[in-house]
Amino acid sequence: MESTMISEKMSQLILSEMPKAEYSSIFNDFVESEFFVIDGDSLLITHICEKSLKPGQNLHFFYLIEHYFVDIISKGGQFAIVFFKDAEDAYFSFPELLSLRTALILHLQNNTTIDVRTEFSGCLSEEWKIFLEESCPYFLIVADEGLNSLQTQLFSSLIIQSWAMKVNVVLFSGQASNILRLYAYFLPSMNRNQIFFKENKNKIEDAYKTLLKQLNNCRDSAISSLFGNLKWENMMEEACETILLLKQLWPEGSDIRRVLCVTSCSLSLRIYHNFLENRKKTTSNQKSNVKQMGSNCLTLQEMEDLCKLHCLSVVFLLHLPLSQRACTRVITSRWINNIQTSLKMKRWCEYFILSNINIFEFWNMNLTHLPDLSDEPLLKNIVFYYENETVQGLHLDLGKVIMKDYEHLWDTVSKLVGKFDVGKPFPLRTTKLHFLGNNPSPIRDSSKKKMPNLGFIPVSSKVVDKFAGDILKDLPFLKSNDPIVTSLIKQKEFDELVHWHSHKPLSDHYDRTKCQFDEKSRDPRVLRAVQKYHVFQRYYGNSLESVSSKIIVTQAIKPKKNFSGPKSKKSHETKTEAIIRENKKRLFAKEEQKEEQKWNALSFSIEEEMENNLNSGIKNLEDFLKSCKSNSVKFQVEMVGLAACLKAWKEHCRGEGETTKDLGIAVQMMKRIHSLMEKYPELLQEADRHLIVRCLKYLGFDELASSLYPTQRELLDVVDNYESAVIVAPTSSGKTYASYYCMEKVLKESDEGVVVYVAPTKALVNQVAATVQNRFTKNLPGGEALCGVFTRDYRHYALNCQVLITVPACFEILLLAPHRQHWVKRIRYVIFDEVHCLGGEIGAEIWEHILVMIRCPFLALSATISNPEHLTEWLQSVKQYWRQENNRMEKNIASKRNAGYHASVPKDYLQLKQSYKVRLVLYGERYNDLEKHICSVRHGDIHFDHFHPCAALTTDHIEKYGFPSDLTLSPRESIQLYDTMFQTWESWPRAQELCPENFIHFKNKLVIKKLDARKYEESLKEELTRWTKEGNIQEVKMVLENLSPDLDFSSENMVKMFPFFVEKLRKMNKLPALFFLFKLRDVEERAKSVSTFLEEKQERKRPPKADKAAHDIANKLRKVKKSMDKQKIIDEKSQKKTRKMDQSLIHEAEHDNLLKSLEKNLEIPQDCTHADQKVIDAETLQMVFDRVKFQRKGAELKALAERGIGYHHRSMSFKEKQLVEILFRKGFIRVVTATGTLALGVNMPCKSVVFAQNSVYLDALNYRQMSGRAGRRGQDLLGDVYFFDIPLPKIGKLIKSKVPELRGQFPLSISLVLRLMLLASKGDDPEDAMAKVLSVLKHSLLSFKRPRTVHMLKLYFLFTLQFLVKEGYLDQEANPMGFAGLVSHLHYHEPSNLVFVSFLVKGLFHNLCQPTSKGSKHFSQDVMEKLVLVLAHLFGRKHFPSKFQDANLKFYQSKVFLDDLPEDFSDALHEYNMAVTKDFASFLLIVSKLADMKQEYQLPLSKINFTGNECKDSQLVSHLMNCKEGRVAVSPFACLSGNSDCDLLQPDTPNHVILRTIGIDHTQAPVLQSQKFDSRGRRLSLNAYALDFYKHGSLVGLVQDNRMNEGEAYLLLKDFALTIEAISVSLRELCEDEGDSVVLAFEQLSKTFMGKLEKV
Repeated sequence: MESTMISEKMSQLILSEMPKAEYSSIFNDFVESEFFVIDGDSLLITHICEKSLKPGQNLHFFYLIEHYFVDIISKGGQFAIVFFKDAEDAYFSFPELLSLRTALILHLQNNTTIDVRTEFSGCLSEEWKIFLEESCPYFLIVADEGLNSLQTQLFSSLIIQSWAMKVNVVLFSGQASNILRLYAYFLPSMNRNQIFFKENKNKIEDAYKTLLKQLNNCRDSAISSLFGNLKWENMMEEACETILLLKQLWPEGSDIRRVLCVTSCSLSLRIYHNFLENRKKTTSNQKSNVKQMGSNCLTLQEMEDLCKLHCLSVVFLLHLPLSQRACTRVITSRWINNIQTSLKMKRWCEYFILSNINIFEFWNMNLTHLPDLSDEPLLKNIVFYYENETVQGLHLDLGKVIMKDYEHLWDTVSKLVGKFDVGKPFPLRTTKLHFLGNNPSPIRDSSKKKMPNLGFIPVSSKVVDKFAGDILKDLPFLKSNDPIVTSLIKQKEFDELVHWHSHKPLSDHYDRTKCQFDEKSRDPRVLRAVQKYHVFQRYYGNSLESVSSKIIVTQAIKPKKNFSGPKSKKSHETKTEAIIRENKKRLFAKEEQKEEQKWNALSFSIEEEMENNLNSGIKNLEDFLKSCKSNSVKFQVEMVGLAACLKAWKEHCRGEGETTKDLGIAVQMMKRIHSLMEKYPELLQEADRHLIVRCLKYLGFDELASSLYPTQRELLDVVDNYESAVIVAPTSSGKTYASYYCMEKVLKESDEGVVVYVAPTKALVNQVAATVQNRFTKNLPGGEALCGVFTRDYRHYALNCQVLITVPACFEILLLAPHRQHWVKRIRYVIFDEVHCLGGEIGAEIWEHILVMIRCPFLALSATISNPEHLTEWLQSVKQYWRQENNRMEKNIASKRNAGYHASVPKDYLQLKQSYKVRLVLYGERYNDLEKHICSVRHGDIHFDHFHPCAALTTDHIEKYGFPSDLTLSPRESIQLYDTMFQTWESWPRAQELCPENFIHFKNKLVIKKLDARKYEESLKEELTRWTKEGNIQEVKMVLENLSPDLDFSSENMVKMFPFFVEKLRKMNKLPALFFLFKLRDVEERAKSVSTFLEEKQERKRPPKADKAAHDIANKLRKVKKSMDKQKIIDEKSQKKTRKMDQSLIHEAEHDNLLKSLEKNLEIPQDCTHADQKVIDAETLQMVFDRVKFQRKGAELKALAERGIGYHHRSMSFKEKQLVEILFRKGFIRVVTATGTLALGVNMPCKSVVFAQNSVYLDALNYRQMSGRAGRRGQDLLGDVYFFDIPLPKIGKLIKSKVPELRGQFPLSISLVLRLMLLASKGDDPEDAMAKVLSVLKHSLLSFKRPRTVHMLKLYFLFTLQFLVKEGYLDQEANPMGFAGLVSHLHYHEPSNLVFVSFLVKGLFHNLCQPTSKGSKHFSQDVMEKLVLVLAHLFGRKHFPSKFQDANLKFYQSKVFLDDLPEDFSDALHEYNMAVTKDFASFLLIVSKLADMKQEYQLPLSKINFTGNECKDSQLVSHLMNCKEGRVAVSPFACLSGNSDCDLLQPDTPNHVILRTIGIDHTQAPVLQSQKFDSRGRRLSLNAYALDFYKHGSLVGLVQDNRMNEGEAYLLLKDFALTIEAISVSLRELCEDEGDSVVLAFEQLSKTFMGKLEKV
């Protein structure tokens, strides 16, 4: 009873976690994965339930398994597969699966390189626990439901135990794959799960033992029902005897198929003979273990016939190639009941033989064909022929080869049986019983389903001719009189749509995006807001870098015009702008003057102090620098400091013999030099540079003096030569300096040129915009701006600025907009920041599009790309294309001008100086070194252990790959490595040579440069590598072992320890720090936990009566305030000054005194906050806080900031993020928890970086991006990286793994092709538009240097055109028509955009949106809810795992599960899906000619070949394998289960049915399933969050009932609201009828939904 209760609790716990599961890619974006484990039994039952698989078709099953493995291996999967011994017991009710499972294990072990683990008894065994602790898999892939309740319990135990071991769980159910990713439900190991296991450990173990007993009972009853008195052990002995006998008969060895065939047939015949003998002896009065079968049994002769037929089917497997077997007929008849016992017995015998296969160890046994041991559909085919067709007079020849082999097998069976005669090989049937039941249609006829006409609709277009013209001649085209072509009349629109201008061009996303300010408004309030915005932006920019603003003067204007230039500019300038400019100038000058006076007053004393005592004087100088705000004054101060240091160093060197070496002076001098070069490069004059060079030479840095910042110099050369470049350099190495140099160059050239800066996130856009506004000032003509911003949320001066900061999606919108081409031609340079996002999950294809569409030079920046050469080569090919296009267009323009035509091209457009060269700039050196530390909890306290990077390596790794290129050591770590090597190998020959004191680059040097230290490090690495090559492996192992920290991880709750960990970092002076986590909920919770910790600490320190005292003071304060107000009224009435004036002064003094007392009482003690109060004044702090006053998280962020804490993630508004960024940069906030978005270029350097949560997103790339934030340039000589609650193997992997390579995405989609055709046909400059369109089509990274992929993409392009023509979005000249504009406007949501428009055209929305009464413009709640229901099925879809529907949970506010679509919408969707699927099937048939059939006849992973010469001498084979039609686009392995081309007409056909080498599958078809099912046919319900929110308007309700994270839910709802708004605005623009019910309904819905969202 107790075991049942705990099993139920386990089941309920798993079900309760399911809705919180995150559906995401289980591999990261950049093709490298965590180590994980796959449960083999979950894999088996998931694929055995696959609907495309026929029962008993082994080879197709193995193909599915290998297809799955190849898919995850191609995506970078690193895994082991485990088959528990206990799990075998779950199959005793399914003997056919027992033998299949055994064959699968043997196949994976013998024919593949997969790591197969079979040594663990069960998931609760100690060995399994040790394996998990040592290998630290990040997740386990497992099924949530078994074939029966007992197997489900086994899976539940495995899930619970995995969570207990901090291993996350990924479900097999609902997995979906595309080219780069595998999506699945991810169930993290939460602390509550670990506690559940801890508290119920004994009960869980007892329940598991009870479960095993039940499974054993099942086994015993299954055995006894078939084998009578023979026990399990007896059967094993019988199997062994049979095998040993066969070894004597076939001493030369054999193939596994022949061996299993003869041994299983002979064993089953012997056992069956015994079974029948026992049955005869049994009388009705006797008790026996044999289950009475009555007449439900075969006779021995019938059993012999069945075995003969089986032997013949195996001979077919041996001799027929897959190409022939794929054409087999499909028999639909079932086995009769009487045969079931015999089949079960035979399958048991197969299992017993396979289980003892190790007996053949020293025998020549070929195990290659383990995947193809039997083929039940083929056996049925043979049985059907002998039972039905021979009776009807059809007698076909077997063929000599098949007959001979069959006779040999049956003779062997006869010899192995021995005890009785099994008859001769022929005739095959000696009995009359039909093994197959009667069926009116025993042979499936697939010809009934008609495939669509194979051919493309002719489309005449320049784009088609230029992109795909070379393949058109080889393709089938439909004739003009074909019904499909003749039906392409003008789009049939619903009656209600006659007043719609569906063809009308819509306003684009730029027009729709909210403008932050009305740029043309002269309203004083707007102007004040603009002024306030600019002031804040400059403040924000100044917080990012303390660089003084540079005034840009256009240099391209001729001297003659200089005189009148300023006047003309001022004439364009408005009065308000002039006032703002003058005020700013005056304030700046005043501030400058004040600071200069201050310095003049202090300079003499500081200089004197530096002369007497350099260290003390420098301290005073640095104190002044901290308080000074003027950059020009700071520059003067630094130069004075440098001169003093140089003087002191000279004197010190002269008296060196008398005094000991003091490197402190040299360090101070380098600090001054670094500060000058880094912060004030634009203020340095030639004389200043000479002084710096002199100082460096005095210090011995001759090389450094001669080449300051070589990388930056190369970057500047790139910009000066108008070249393009891919720049790969670490964080803080000066990449962005080139960006600002590029901007400055373009700004100086003219007032028209534009630089576009493309950043991956909105947070980075805001930061770069603020930096640009702070760095540069330029007087521009009226209406023009220096800097503009364009994101999906807002825009500001986007098209009338010279520096546009934007995100990729918005830049793509401008490049593809037909009427923005004139603006695009103004672009002189594009800067792509964090270009490695080209390999990311979301929007990666957009990066590709914009990189290939720009004609101007570009800078592509990244800190981390592992294959930059490939990327550069690809981009160089794009530039070559543009060189040819520009030359061609130039010739066209020249010829037109010669012919007298006026060419409308900007004068300088084609004549721009542009080099088409793409340079690769690599720089691998960081400014400072990073040291890694592992955090552990021992005896309740946090401990830190230094982690030497070499400890991550193994001897194998060094031998195979050497040292990773970016594995660097700090000087301390290099010395540590030397010491360890020296101690390990006492007779090390090169010990003296590599001793730091003797090292050639260190000798006789006063100052050791970083370059010298790096050379020493490289020498040690080379030496260690030499050790491995020269056979000193043992010494290397000892070195690595001695460098590894000796850690003893406790099982403490690390989440609870987090605040203590932060406190320890504070005490160690390691703040400010960034703490990276990967879940939104945890980012917020950890920050709040630190704040709570500090609050509780303060509470403990407060005196007992402090709260009462504060309350009393507050009461007194209120009374005094009341008295003051009363006195004020009396004073105002009384004209005379009375003695009461003295009273008011007394009140005022008392009020101030009480206020100070209250502030002191409530003041946060210094050790109860992480905030540094000194770095920012109260007024500025209040200004920053006021900006978030009305934001969703404003109050919470303010409260946290007062404690020096913040958090940063994607669901925060930009103002909320800015608060955290500014205060962190200023040093006020010193603890920030954040997601990976902060790593993407956001300027927030810190002293320490902490990885506080393991995740699939914590990979080699993100590790480098995030750890790069540690160590502030100019402040920290060393950056610290801490690993908190990250497994040790994971840490090692992060340090030694290479950054994964960028790989291209599938580049095309229906919406993209439509947008390209819109540009091609509507573009203002047709030639330019055509060139851009062709560049996108021709230059995908996926197809670069891959001709087969290019061919496939051309065919896919033609398919999309067919679809768009058939749906009425393009005509046969490829010109947009119908609702093309609306479809392309909603391109973010493909295929939902296509479905939405199809609903609109069919009039479904007009039927639904009926107002409350005739003439009314209002719609009932019921209509609105139905409209939201329909939209929730189309947009923002979020599915629950299928198993969650079994949960018995109570919901309070939400309905949770989304209802089905209304019937009319559901029917329309089905009709749409069927039409798309039909077209896609036709396309697959055409594209199938690209398949590599040699590979198609191989198993994908093991590469076992099933090709061969077809058997032509057998009439029977030709008869059975006669279905040659309809097997064109389907995998031959899938054909074995009867799948054919007709199955492609089903919208839910799995991808693995299609030929795998054509590089395309059903994910590229624009189908939207109204109901989604997993591979086992279980439904995955949609989350009704959007509809639920519309009803109750509560985010709390969604968290409580819909099991969503609040931040995640808010983001999804915001996207949903923006989609409704986009539809609403589009419909209003397209419809001329003011009172159209659909337009009004959407406007009402948009207003209501947005209103509800704004309230949360």
